[in-house]
Amino acid sequence: MSANFLPHLSPPDVQQAAQLIQQAYSSAHAQVDQRRIQQELVEIQRRPEAWGLIIPFLEHPDPNVQFFGAHTAQVKIMRDWDSFPEENAEHLRDLLLKLTSHSILTGKGKVVCRKLFVAITSLALRIAPGSPSRWPDWIVSAVNSLSSSGMPPEQLLAFLTIVAEEVETADLLGSSKMQMHQSLLDASPMVIQAVIASITRPTLILPELQSALKCFQAWIYILRANDITPIIPLLITIMTPAPDSGFNESTFSAASDVLQEIMTRSSLAGGAGTGTLTEPLLAWLDGYGDRAGSVDGVSHSLCKLLVALGDHSTMYFASNITSLKPIPGTPYRRAYFVQKFLHLLLKYTGLPGYYGVDEEASEMTLGFWYLFQESLWSVEYEDQDEDEDGIPSLLNIKEKEQWAIVNAVYVQLVEILRRKVTWPDQRTLSYWAKDEVDRFQVYRRDVGDTLINAYYILRNDMLGYFLEDMQKRFAQPNGSQGWEEIEATLHCIMSIQEAVPLEDNPFLARLFGPDVLGRLPTSGQDRIRRTMLGLIAAYSIWFTIHPKVPISTSTPSLLMNAISYVVAALPDPALCLPAANALRDLCDANRAALAPHIGAFAELHAGLSDIPDTEKSKVLQSIASVIQALPPEEEIPPIQAIVSPVIEKLAQALHISSQLVDETRIIIISQLQTLSGVAKGLTRTQDSLLILDESPEERAEAERLQRARDDYTMVKVREDLFNTIRNVTTCWSTDAGVSDALSDFFRSITSLPSDITLLSLPAAPIFEIICLACQRQLTAVWLSLATMLVIQLDPPTLFSTSTLKSTPSPEALGVISTLLPVLLEASLGVLGQPGAMEANPDIVQAFFGCMDTIAKHFLVGFYRLPPGALDALMQCAVTSLSLQERYSLVATCTFLETLMRRTASSDDLGDASTMLIQGHGRPILRAILSGFAGVAPRSATQNLIELLSVIASKFPAETRAWMTDILFADDFVQSKANPEAKRTFVKAIIGSRSPKKTREAAQQFTLVARGLEGTSFGYASVNI
Repeated sequence: MSANFLPHLSPPDVQQAAQLIQQAYSSAHAQVDQRRIQQELVEIQRRPEAWGLIIPFLEHPDPNVQFFGAHTAQVKIMRDWDSFPEENAEHLRDLLLKLTSHSILTGKGKVVCRKLFVAITSLALRIAPGSPSRWPDWIVSAVNSLSSSGMPPEQLLAFLTIVAEEVETADLLGSSKMQMHQSLLDASPMVIQAVIASITRPTLILPELQSALKCFQAWIYILRANDITPIIPLLITIMTPAPDSGFNESTFSAASDVLQEIMTRSSLAGGAGTGTLTEPLLAWLDGYGDRAGSVDGVSHSLCKLLVALGDHSTMYFASNITSLKPIPGTPYRRAYFVQKFLHLLLKYTGLPGYYGVDEEASEMTLGFWYLFQESLWSVEYEDQDEDEDGIPSLLNIKEKEQWAIVNAVYVQLVEILRRKVTWPDQRTLSYWAKDEVDRFQVYRRDVGDTLINAYYILRNDMLGYFLEDMQKRFAQPNGSQGWEEIEATLHCIMSIQEAVPLEDNPFLARLFGPDVLGRLPTSGQDRIRRTMLGLIAAYSIWFTIHPKVPISTSTPSLLMNAISYVVAALPDPALCLPAANALRDLCDANRAALAPHIGAFAELHAGLSDIPDTEKSKVLQSIASVIQALPPEEEIPPIQAIVSPVIEKLAQALHISSQLVDETRIIIISQLQTLSGVAKGLTRTQDSLLILDESPEERAEAERLQRARDDYTMVKVREDLFNTIRNVTTCWSTDAGVSDALSDFFRSITSLPSDITLLSLPAAPIFEIICLACQRQLTAVWLSLATMLVIQLDPPTLFSTSTLKSTPSPEALGVISTLLPVLLEASLGVLGQPGAMEANPDIVQAFFGCMDTIAKHFLVGFYRLPPGALDALMQCAVTSLSLQERYSLVATCTFLETLMRRTASSDDLGDASTMLIQGHGRPILRAILSGFAGVAPRSATQNLIELLSVIASKFPAETRAWMTDILFADDFVQSKANPEAKRTFVKAIIGSRSPKKTREAAQQFTLVARGLEGTSFGYASVNI
């Protein structure tokens, strides 16, 4: 083979490189050596001389060296093509075709040949596009060349497979992409001919058949419908077993995979081709679908085929479930085949055994029932149009018949799914591995989603079936009720909660009454009790609409039945968590209904000693929810009763011996969680932001609440609470667990004025605590809390008649003026350390998020800072613009944009805008332009563009002067942008009159500077 155009390497050099490859594949070398060798090999491939390694490596006896030779050909074409002499492109093409033919005919490994196929396709992607093309009709030309050398059909089909796969994923744009697409279309007849020849041989050759089917599968996305249609009956024939033998798993699965691909990726996807695809498959399933319901390789592939057909033809099934139209070539009507398909799918949905342990296929069918339900609602039945005279009664009869069939199908589905989610008995379960248990739990959740679709069809009939099934099981002799079966039914009812209308329901009334809830076990049987607790929590809001039973009657209400069941489970360690969650949800949703029973909750509070501290916070939150429904003055005693002991215990924990650090930490975190729970419970459930007007009654209620807050008892409780929390923060703010608990507490105990409770603490002193905590240890937790408190210091005015935002109060502005310097000093002291920003992106993001919020609410605070503080902040921001972590950079851009826009738009700041841009505009602009040129991640380009747009629009003269100086400076970041591209960019920005033009110019410059111009990857990235 003539390869004079490639570099020539001496045999010792080739041998040395080959030995390095052999060392890389040897297990005798340590991992460190392997990495070093791999790096050396990468460096070898980067050298221009590496072209000369291709032929000697392919001729080497070691398969690993052969593979590296083929890989080098691909890598050099893809990565270093620009440095390859253009006049030698055709010589390289001919050489690669000869090398590939020789490699196959001499029996080299498949991975080597595959790499050579990829190299040929990569070369075609380089030289085939263009006018004139340097490789016209490249696919046919390559196939003819390879075929003439004696390459067998199996390998030719493998080559065509690579061609389709590589072109599909190639990074091409515009005319080049269209030209390569057309080359595939032009070669399609040849591909179809080759595939048909290989799959219709009188005696099928399995490797060739598999290669042909894989090739066809790879080409499906490009083929027209009339190219695909003739193949479908051939695929069905391949799946069909011979009369005297069973299914061939290999051929069946291969053909089934191709049919699945046709229904999902081809031009026949999305329900097309019902006459050429759907109906032939339905006819075949009628004759050979009896493998449904078994567990083997053929059955698993058949299930996948059924699911793909279901997804493809859902609308066909919905519109023909009772259709009397015949299917050509069969003695049956459409309704028969549709119902047979649904029967087969139900058999797979209800495969015997447990999912994840005994079978793996039933889960695949679940998605169909959602699509089928959706289609049933939107379908227009074809047969309805054929009724003579359009008689309404006949239309109604047909519709009733159709829905009778649909209901029957979904009833069977519900029965199957209820059985499939049943846990085995404890003895069987003890043999399951942990991953099997986990998979079964996930399967149960997925079944829940499918049951929701069934509920939309069956409605209360579904609940009726569940209740009737449980009643039958309760009637069994004691000990044989089958608690696993009842638990499965309860799980199903819990799963459909979101679909059940919020209205009075007799079936739910039976569920929460003595007939069901009253007959469930109250000891032992943890699984069914846990499920019932979850069910009660899920339906907690339903009790709000159920008719209330007068307190004077002896019969407890359904709500109190549920409360009693939940409270009884609280002392059980295994059930305390779900019981506490259920109690919290019940009390939160039914505050007013439970308020008259406050005495019972006082008894519950007195008995909390039996409940673990980890769940006590949820119980106290539940009690607090009920307290909130009382008149404000009546809230005071119970709030004091539940809060004061917690404060006292928290204060005592601070005086525990310093040697018991772990015990103290646990106590502090537990008590903080309890206080957070109480604060959340006392917060009213109505969203204050939805109140658009304030009625006289609401004003009177607010005044009543304020009088209760001013009561000495509540003032003393809040004072003790604040002092204790301040001491906790002082001593424990550097502990991660305690700081998280404090964060949750601060978020719960502070509020906007419209959400204030008797226990709420003001924002200003909490803000001071947060700033002191930042001085001890700066974290994103404290900074995010500071952001929240800044908003609370300048809350929205919900009832103002003015459309303009009110200015902050002097008191709030005084707080910011005092504490912002403290916060800046603490933050900049940390972030100013070498490498601190890169190591703490969460802190950077939270810090600039906080600064952005202050700029929006208290802009003047930045211009009242001590001398040098604002300059230090701006220098930190400029440094942050060069970070590689996207969220940090975005937060910085947002802050700078807010600061500069609001400063330039303010009439109250005098010459602050000019001072800001003169002092910091150029460094900011330099950081932005460096970001475009490659310093910043591509995903943050849009944010940099928005910041540039603000600077260019607010300060056009300065932008014009600085951009040219920065871009053409000797120390500007190296990029692919030449002087002409830079001049074009500057001209576009200076001449821009809209953010859109600025954005387009900046995006184009970014692509050019990063070397991404002309690539689909580059143009896709500008829209990230």
